[in-house]
Amino acid sequence: MGPNDLGIGDQNPKGPVPLDDRYGPGALLTPANVLTMLRLVLSPALLVMIVREPTSWAAVGFWTALAFSDGIDGYLARRHGTTRSGAFLDPLADKVLVLGALFALVAAERFWIVPVVLIAVREVAISIYRTQLGRQGLAVPARFSAKVKTVVQEMAVGFALLPLTGDYHMLATLTLWIAVAFTWVSGAQYLIDGRSAITTMGHRSAQA
Repeated sequence: MGPNDLGIGDQNPKGPVPLDDRYGPGALLTPANVLTMLRLVLSPALLVMIVREPTSWAAVGFWTALAFSDGIDGYLARRHGTTRSGAFLDPLADKVLVLGALFALVAAERFWIVPVVLIAVREVAISIYRTQLGRQGLAVPARFSAKVKTVVQEMAVGFALLPLTGDYHMLATLTLWIAVAFTWVSGAQYLIDGRSAITTMGHRSAQA
């Protein structure tokens, strides 16, 4: 999550990011993975901060740093090569950070639990579905709408934490419901794309 969610950071004015082949697909302690694990480890501290003082410059600063770290580890992953461990750790860290922050804001009485549960159900369901596709050797790329929904989720959290907007609950709440819409639309699109990939694989198997 972060700058790479909308393709920011994917562009290099000097051409493609040169690949550093020191790390293989089975590597664990790559620079990208280290940053991802750091985000995962620091997330609980942010959640405690949100529950104790949900609207503060410290909380929004911490949130922004962790959210933007996803863009950095995305760049590092492209620079050093993707790994199987990174493919597991990065979405895990993202879910812990975003869903954790949303539920922390529910605990702090900044968000209503219903839209947060709707987001959580979709995220967990699609994660399970993605795992099932992976076991079949299928990888379905996320659509642009999925990238947008992540950014909108992060904006909802940011508006709730930012002192300049935190007292105006309507702004954060409206953004949260927009995030719910993008979350479910992108989830439906992923299911359709996954179904299409399974059908295509079946046709290829029948022709083999």
